Amino acid sequence: MMTLPKGVAPVVLFAVVVGLMWEGGSGVRAEAPKTDISQLSQADPLPPPPPGKKWVLVWHDEFDGDKIDESKWTIYGDWPRRDGFWVKEDSYLDGKGHLVICTKRDGERFTSGAIVTRDKFLKNFGYFVCRCTHPKQPGHWAAFWMFGSGVGHVGDEGRDGTEIDIMEMPYRDGRLTSNLHWDGYGEDHKHAGTVFSRPEILEGFHTYALCWKPDEYVFDVDGKETWRSSAGGVCQAPLYLKLTVEIGPWAGDIRKADLPEEWLIDYVRVYDLADE
Repeated sequence: MMTLPKGVAPVVLFAVVVGLMWEGGSGVRAEAPKTDISQLSQADPLPPPPPGKKWVLVWHDEFDGDKIDESKWTIYGDWPRRDGFWVKEDSYLDGKGHLVICTKRDGERFTSGAIVTRDKFLKNFGYFVCRCTHPKQPGHWAAFWMFGSGVGHVGDEGRDGTEIDIMEMPYRDGRLTSNLHWDGYGEDHKHAGTVFSRPEILEGFHTYALCWKPDEYVFDVDGKETWRSSAGGVCQAPLYLKLTVEIGPWAGDIRKADLPEEWLIDYVRVYDLADE
């Protein structure tokens, strides 16, 4: 996750041909959920579908119950991560319909949590949305992002794998950032990104989403577009979801934080296009 944007022109011909044929993506899927969109506790600000299409819910977790559903998520830990540690005990449900990722001090070290759908749910194309709060203390940042093994491949730009940071929260003044990374993390690494301001997100719950098309990424907060890009030629490979909190100076000095602090996630949902 880096912050200096570098735009890359799209591969126009490929994008146009595939974009015209967009029928929704593929990937490893869980069972189709029984929840009808109209019955969801909180409606999502879905973008208008193409003519003859509709949005259908293909995967979701409302974080009900008292234990993380490990048929959907892998809980990361215990190992070092940046300037802290990811530990399993810092990812849990609060019993009130929220996933909690906690950042805390544990003796001489600082810890936080991470959960991913790796090997359990991967998807390309569709609408990916997370509803969550915003951390207030310095030194750690929350993120909703997507990743796959192809991100490290070099030679086909981002089409065979792109790290898609739907949102990252390193700032405490209402700014947010969204980023794309491809061609690995070495000398061939490429990046595009944006930083924007939405002061209202500092309080309460808000939605952070990506509409991923074969020829374009469109990012939004509470249904309001924040960035669109075709950098890297647009990833065509299925990716898995990640909810993480990382510790490091990008977000300030963790030693000045009043800990523990809990990042609350209300839900994660994935929609796809289907024929009406």
